[in-house]
Amino acid sequence: MNDLPEGVRPLTAEEAKTRRKRSLAIALTLGALVILFFVLTIAKLGPQVLQRPL
Repeated sequence: MNDLPEGVRPLTAEEAKTRRKRSLAIALTLGALVILFFVLTIAKLGPQVLQRPL
């Protein structure tokens, strides 16, 4: 039996490969944005913000 809903076909190998590449590109872009925002925040607040008492 097929577990897919009616009207949905399984992906071909080429489509799955393309989807995987697109997902990886999105993940890398998101990671780069997180790092960029972190670096910009530290640059704006100054490096001493990491050495404050908790």
